[in-house]
Amino acid sequence: MAANSPNSPRQKMINLMYIVLTAMLALNVSSDVLNGFRQVEEGLVRTTENVAVQNATLYDELTVYYRNNPEKSGEWYHKATTVHGRTDSLYNYIDGLKLRIVREADGKDGDVNNIERQDDLEAASYIMLSPTTREGRKLREALIEYSAMVDEMITDSVKRRLINEYLYPRVSKQALIEKKNTWEEANFENMPVIAAITLLTKIQSDLRSAEGEILHTLLKNIDKDDVRVNQLNAYVIPESKTVIRGGKYSAHIVLAAIDTTMAPIININGTDLPQSVNGLYETICNKSGIYTLDGYLEVPHGDGTSTRHPFSTGYSVVDPTATVSATMMNVLYAGIDNPLSISVPGVPNHAVTATMKGGKLTRDKDVWQARPAKVGEDVVITVSATMNGRNQVVNTTTFRVRQLPDPMPYIAFEDDNGNIQRYKGGKPFPKRRLLAAPGIEAAIDDDLLNVEYKVLSFETVFFDSMGNAIPEVSDGNKFSERQKNSFKRLSKGKRFYISRVRAVGPDGIERDLSPIEVIVN
Repeated sequence: MAANSPNSPRQKMINLMYIVLTAMLALNVSSDVLNGFRQVEEGLVRTTENVAVQNATLYDELTVYYRNNPEKSGEWYHKATTVHGRTDSLYNYIDGLKLRIVREADGKDGDVNNIERQDDLEAASYIMLSPTTREGRKLREALIEYSAMVDEMITDSVKRRLINEYLYPRVSKQALIEKKNTWEEANFENMPVIAAITLLTKIQSDLRSAEGEILHTLLKNIDKDDVRVNQLNAYVIPESKTVIRGGKYSAHIVLAAIDTTMAPIININGTDLPQSVNGLYETICNKSGIYTLDGYLEVPHGDGTSTRHPFSTGYSVVDPTATVSATMMNVLYAGIDNPLSISVPGVPNHAVTATMKGGKLTRDKDVWQARPAKVGEDVVITVSATMNGRNQVVNTTTFRVRQLPDPMPYIAFEDDNGNIQRYKGGKPFPKRRLLAAPGIEAAIDDDLLNVEYKVLSFETVFFDSMGNAIPEVSDGNKFSERQKNSFKRLSKGKRFYISRVRAVGPDGIERDLSPIEVIVN
């Protein structure tokens, strides 16, 4: 075999040495390149310091706005404080990463401003890509969170997109080709110390720039709702355009952008308003109907001239009225509290009172309860309201009184989810639940009323093999021992009846209820 054959051990060794030499040449970073990084680093530091000074000025402006008008600027000032804290926190975190990288390269006395081993290729990788600390990943996630904050704060879509492009950590196409799949690998793997420090300084500079853009946006937002006035108009601002007869009509006659040092003359229906009332017009409304209010504001100017600004508006005077309605039904039921809604348009609820003839009317805050005394006797509810310092009747409403309908007997049981259910017969009922039930109950639960009744007595009717009925009497509303023993003897598919159910409701009337059929499952 020839000595220089491609497959000979000697040739394989030469090929391997060539590969190693090529790699060493690729890793050799010239001093010119290192110095170039240092110059970029110094320039970025100066730029960042200048931006920080500008941001401090913006913070001062926001602080002055907040002190002078906290109600108007409070939202934007507090957002600026949040931005300041988030930016400083991330900025200081990056400062710490830079110091750790330099000390990894130069030792514990390493100085970020005087790096000795600028070409060290391991320090940045060790700090940023270590699987134990994952500082590179933490920085990437922090930048993503900060970018999300920028998206929320900056309303200008163009600025938001530009900031997002240079601040959001993305992996370049070239890095992906080189099998560097994460942002931290692309930027810190086999990266000279000075290059890593310069990159981190650039990120800090980007943070300060983004902070500045946010502050500019927040400052602009303080005045974004301000109106620039270039026209004078007269306005009539009534407290209400609807007035109850006997009440008072009140309206403010104002001029937009009025000069408080030169009050306008206000003329209404041919009569000037006294300046002492500051534009407040009031008149007593004793007659129902629709009325108009015409006039003008005459504004004097510094040169002795004046301009008139006419106005016209209308208002209605209506008869006193009130709304009284039963929230459950159109009638009232005897023996129970019937919820009522009582209100007077234009009058606060605390100024409304009501009385009831033919029963008892109670109130808990804004909820009224009416309890009629007798079935068949109508009740009358009278509503009064306090308006302009005096009390007057505004409405009288009559309600019919009916007897409560009969309730439905049922067996209460607990389902598999622990919820109380009601068995009302007519379908299979598990025997174990029947045996666990203490007795029967009765209630009205038709989605309109929810009234509980007290069961006084009932009986169960079983049938023997010959078809003979065997009644068993209860112990009040409880199953008797004889009834329970009869339940135990029932087989699947058998049925019995609960009949002669007698119950009494809150109205004190005793009733005979409909029977129910129980089918044992």
